[in-house]
Amino acid sequence: MEIAVLGPLNARVGPASVVPSAPKPRQVLALLALNRGNPVGVSALVDELWGDRPPRSAEATLHTYVKQLRRMIGSALGPDHVLGPKDVLRRVPVGYRLDAPPDAMDVSRFERLASAGRAALEAGADAEGSELLVSALRLWRGPALADVSPGPVLRAEVLRLEELRLTALEERFGAELRLGRHRALLGELTALASRYPLHESLHAQLMLALHRSGRSWQSLELFRGLRRVLSDELGLEPSVRVRQLHEAILRGDTSLDAIRDHSDGGWSGAAQGHPDRASGWRGAATGAHVVMP
Repeated sequence: MEIAVLGPLNARVGPASVVPSAPKPRQVLALLALNRGNPVGVSALVDELWGDRPPRSAEATLHTYVKQLRRMIGSALGPDHVLGPKDVLRRVPVGYRLDAPPDAMDVSRFERLASAGRAALEAGADAEGSELLVSALRLWRGPALADVSPGPVLRAEVLRLEELRLTALEERFGAELRLGRHRALLGELTALASRYPLHESLHAQLMLALHRSGRSWQSLELFRGLRRVLSDELGLEPSVRVRQLHEAILRGDTSLDAIRDHSDGGWSGAAQGHPDRASGWRGAATGAHVVMP
């Protein structure tokens, strides 16, 4: 069984799709898939389908949806398969469990590749780490569960997956900035900064890429736009490290243009000196010295 949730929901047994067309059975399949190999309680499934206003027939209706899924799985498996549909979608004491190999899930492959990429970055192997993160991110075919109308349980899962994707993107951008690939990142970073107008790390990475590409005036304009949005939306100023990157650009600090030794975590010129490999820059004690990725 192959299951993909990093985009529209796709589940196949061999060449046959086992994704139902009706919205609520799709929700059941999606939630079971995201918890592959682990039981999902009846209460969680009911919450997902009906929130805090389930009908009296909720559990019976849920069982009907499970039977529909089993029928589709059984048809896809065929009569001669060693496993039956109840071996794939099992009833367990608390609810139901979907059994499939770990590599059957695109999420599992994404998390494994992203973890390997992160380990490579921590070891200072930015080129290898970037390649692994690119491979992980290629598994995304669009927003997670793009064709499923999520209830409260799935909505939380979708947010978690989106956060994992953003983290992998930040880590990849940080590595590629340290490798001097700033021009190649401009289009992607510009689109993401527009999509996430409050995301400081993405804006900082775009500021650096613009500055290194000889477009410092656009980098300064980007900072002003970020400051305005943060003030209007949240009543906040940009963080210390973003302000210090802005100040370094204003000063024309030449160390911003240096491709640094890969053993360092990013740029210094801010408050604390703790590496931020995701962003490709960091802070230091005085602001007098800046080391860029």
